[in-house]
Amino acid sequence: MPITIASIKQNLDGQLGKQIKLTAQAGRKKTTERKGILTDTFPAVFIVELNKEENAFERVSYSYADVLTQTVELEFLGNEI
Repeated sequence: MPITIASIKQNLDGQLGKQIKLTAQAGRKKTTERKGILTDTFPAVFIVELNKEENAFERVSYSYADVLTQTVELEFLGNEI
């Protein structure tokens, strides 16, 4: 993965509309895994629309710093819908 916030944002800008799997640290030794579609990128955060059947809420947002510090790990999926 890129090593600067600007390069992370640039990489995500090129992946808009694609399916993504997020693995986020939810606390001590706990992780949450979510799947959705990368819908928007903003100067400080990016938005992922989640699958409504699998999640209690519609969308989540994370900062690029979360990706940089590996609090959130991203994996782009193929065209599996």
